[in-house]
Amino acid sequence: MVHVLDDLKAQARILHRRVETRQPAAIARLRALPELRVIDAAELPAAIQRRHCLAVIARELGFDGWPHAVAVLAGRPVEDFGTLLYPPDGSKHWNIWLASYEEARKIRQQNNGYLLAYKRQFLVTDRFFVATLGLDPDDPDWERIGRDWVRPAVPEARGRLYARLILLRQDQLAAVPTRP
Repeated sequence: MVHVLDDLKAQARILHRRVETRQPAAIARLRALPELRVIDAAELPAAIQRRHCLAVIARELGFDGWPHAVAVLAGRPVEDFGTLLYPPDGSKHWNIWLASYEEARKIRQQNNGYLLAYKRQFLVTDRFFVATLGLDPDDPDWERIGRDWVRPAVPEARGRLYARLILLRQDQLAAVPTRP
């Protein structure tokens, strides 16, 4: 999963340079951080640090901040997976929400579904939800992880799925115009 984190760090460097050159879209992205909303626009480029850029990128992907993103993406045991695994129109699909991982695992096995996580909850869903997420439900990595995102049989396979999903999310974010 290191390469995904390295890619996100590279994105933070690019964002930082764009803020330093006063690009309006980059400055608008940094304004999402509460501590930067109050700084005058003329002073903002000098006040930005790389940690701010990392925090913005992590938040745009559905994490609380950079340390949270690192923990989740590195595969460390976490209680909160963030919101990356639930698309805006995910409620249009069949899914079962559970508070217990063990119960979610059993239901996933019974229904041959996909076990995902949203913050501190678990959801079992179908292939159509996975497609809406932007991932191929027939990707062999799903079988490698046992269709269990939370406790994958092969963590490297989940890492590849994360990488694909993050690339997709970043493309979607880049296509959305931001207000200066």
